[in-house]
Amino acid sequence: MVYLQYAAAFIGALGILISVHEYGHFWVARRCGVRVLKFSIGFGKSLVTWKDKQGTEFSISAIPFGGYVKMAGEPGGEGEEFDPAESFAHKTVWQRIAIVAAGPVVNLAFAVLLYWLIFMVGITRVAPVVGELVEGGLAEQAGIQTQSEIVSVDGRETLSWANVNFALVSRLGDDGVIDVETKRAGDGLLQKHQVVISQWMIGLEKEGPLVALGIESYRPVLPVVIGEVQEGKAGARGGLLVGDQIVTSAGETLSHWVEWAKMIRQYPGKPMALVVKRGEQMLDIVVTPDVIVEDGQAPIGRLGILADRISVTLPEGMIRNIQYSPVEALVRAFGKTKDFISLTLTAMGKMINGQISLDNLSGPITIAKVAGNTASYGLEPFLSFVAYLSISLGVLNLLPVPMLDGGHLMYYLVEVVKGSPVPEVLQDIGNRIGLTMLLAFMGLAFYNDIVGL
Repeated sequence: MVYLQYAAAFIGALGILISVHEYGHFWVARRCGVRVLKFSIGFGKSLVTWKDKQGTEFSISAIPFGGYVKMAGEPGGEGEEFDPAESFAHKTVWQRIAIVAAGPVVNLAFAVLLYWLIFMVGITRVAPVVGELVEGGLAEQAGIQTQSEIVSVDGRETLSWANVNFALVSRLGDDGVIDVETKRAGDGLLQKHQVVISQWMIGLEKEGPLVALGIESYRPVLPVVIGEVQEGKAGARGGLLVGDQIVTSAGETLSHWVEWAKMIRQYPGKPMALVVKRGEQMLDIVVTPDVIVEDGQAPIGRLGILADRISVTLPEGMIRNIQYSPVEALVRAFGKTKDFISLTLTAMGKMINGQISLDNLSGPITIAKVAGNTASYGLEPFLSFVAYLSISLGVLNLLPVPMLDGGHLMYYLVEVVKGSPVPEVLQDIGNRIGLTMLLAFMGLAFYNDIVGL
C-alpha cells in the first residue's frame, strides 16, 4: 500500500511540474506565432488525446518521465509542410531564446506562486529549541546550551527547525566557522557562538545537520507507554500491546521514552527482559529486537513500536503560526526561491569539484519516497516539496548542457554573438555529448537510489 502512495505522489508531482514546464514553452511559442503541432505529457504510447481549435494535438502518454512540445520547423521535422511564418526555425534568435527559456523560467515562477500561497495561508512550525547536547560535540564546544532557542544561523533568521536545517545544509562540505545566535532560556539573553567546521557534514549527509552539529531538538518528556505496535515486528512477536507501560528494561528503571529507544538500538538480536505494567498487572516479558543495518552502519535493534503521544503537549510558545500579508508573502516567496536556487547551484558546484560526494545524487526512487512521505504529512509539506522540485527542474534545465533547454540557449547566444547559427554538425556532436552526460548522471542517480533501498 505504501508503494502505491509513493507512486501516486510521484506521478502527481511530476505530472504537475512537467505540465507547467511544457506549458511555458507552449504559451510563448503561440505568442511568437509558432504553430504548435503537439503538446505531450509523457512519452511513448498516447493514452488520451484531443485537439484544440488551432489543430494542436494534446496527449497524455504512458511513460510519465518527461514531456515535450513539438513545433513546426524544429530540427527533426524535415518533410513536414507548414507556412514559414509559423516555423520555429524562421523566428528571430531572440524569439527562439524566449520560447526555449520559457519552460524553466515558468518552473521557477511556479515555485514562487506555491510559496506565496503557503505563506499567505499560514504554516505551523515548532520553535528550534535545543534539547540534549552530544558530549564533546560541535555545539557543546561552541557553548550552545540546552533549552536555548536558535534564532539565527550565519545571519539567517531561524523561526523553525526547517530554517535551521536549510542554513546548515547550505554549508555542506565547507571549512571555517558557522555563526549561530541563540536565546538563552529563562532570561532571553542573546548569545553568539562560532561552530568550527572542517569538511562540514561530509560522511554524515544522510544523518542530517543536527547530528553533525551534535544536538537533538527539544522533545517533551514522553512516558514509556506504547501507543502503537506494528504488526509482525519484534514488539508484536514478543507480546507487547498498546497501552503497556515499560517499567524496567534489562534491569534498568526507565524515566522517559527516548531513554528506552536508545537502549533498544543497543540490543540488535539480543533478548531484553522487561517488566511491563498492563492495567493492574505487572508482567515479565522478553523481547528480541530485530537487527537493522542502515547505509552500511553498525547494526541496531528495532522493536516496531511507537510511543503514546496523545497526552503530550509542547510548552506554551513553542508552536508558531507563521502567516504573512499578500505583499510580504510574495517577498518571502521570492526570497525562498532565490535561496533554493543558490543552494542547488552551490551543491552542483561542490559535486563537480569533488567537495561533495556524488553519492548524494538522487533519482526518481528517492523523489518518489520523499513525495509519498510529504503527501502523507499533509498538503503544505507536499506543496513545499513540489515547489523545491520545480526549482530543481528549472535550474537543471537552464544548465548549458546540450540536449537541455540551457544547451539550446547556449547555441542561440553563440548565434547572437557571431551573427549566424552554430553549424548543425557541431550541434549534433554537442547533443551526443550532452546525451551521454545525462545518461551517465541518470545511471548514477538510479544506482544511488537502489543502494539506498
